[in-house]
Amino acid sequence: MTTPRLLIAASPHISGRDSTPTIMWSVVGSLVPIIAIATYYFGPSVLLVLVGATAGALVTERIFGRRGAIGDGSATITGLLLGLSLPAGLPLWMAFVGGSFAIAFGKLIFGGLGQNIFNPALLGRAFLQAAFPVALTTWPIAPQSWWQFRGDNLALPFASPRVVDALTGATPLGLMKFEQTPTGLWDLMIGATGGSLGETSGIVILLAGAYLALRKHLNWRIPASIFLTVALFAALLHTIDGARYAGAMAMLFSGGLMLGAVYMATDMVTSPVTNAGCWIFGVGIGLLVVVIRYWGGLAEGVMYAILLMNAMVPFINRATQPRPFGARTKRLEPS
Repeated sequence: MTTPRLLIAASPHISGRDSTPTIMWSVVGSLVPIIAIATYYFGPSVLLVLVGATAGALVTERIFGRRGAIGDGSATITGLLLGLSLPAGLPLWMAFVGGSFAIAFGKLIFGGLGQNIFNPALLGRAFLQAAFPVALTTWPIAPQSWWQFRGDNLALPFASPRVVDALTGATPLGLMKFEQTPTGLWDLMIGATGGSLGETSGIVILLAGAYLALRKHLNWRIPASIFLTVALFAALLHTIDGARYAGAMAMLFSGGLMLGAVYMATDMVTSPVTNAGCWIFGVGIGLLVVVIRYWGGLAEGVMYAILLMNAMVPFINRATQPRPFGARTKRLEPS
């Protein structure tokens, strides 16, 4: 049998070196330092919450997803990012339910990998926020022993909490929004504050994002536009009323902005495909974050800002679609 001289195949005709599993597992690897810092601050509860959320994602993917889908790493990323957006004291069964919901309703219901409209991890977080608002807004303070659980991680489903003497406190955003009490910038930068697991160290998250950007596993324009918009908007408000509005650096390093901008807003499936669209997408997220933080009912606004802009991505792609090479723009004919 002779080899044909002309091969005809569907596009793309030139493929990249990085496959989907390669990119996914590279992202998982970049999360390891962030998980390590979170574990240092919050103790063994971090690993329990992450295992619960990731197990829920993997089990649902295995049962209802396509064969071999677990190997591409997408479900693992969803579970880990969801877990990092949760408080350390969350019961494991809630984390498991959140991971299962994230895959089932954030990914599989749309057709699987590459078809979803919203970021699955954030959709799972939004579901938990609506279903269990008290548990999702209870922020534990570090106990005397590192080995002590930060909450009621081992509570049975729908059972009353067994740990009634857990110490809790407000997040830096909550202190600023409701009490006008600022938090030290250095504590915000290294993560020595209350909050979700991923609100640990903005410096580490930035370094991980730089690594992914250098490997071209994320579009740097999205986090850059988010940070620039938040910084400029926050600086303007701080100039108007410094006692009520936090400064630019405090807004950047507080809450889940770093984690959301680097890992969730840059999701290749739910973000724009054009560079111009990425700038518009990031600016929209940045504006919504500041608006929700200061004038919304919640102290944090990253989750809802990204989900709202996810819904706008098809329109952004259409508006920023480049003109094909050689095509002529339409001109209105005189009537």
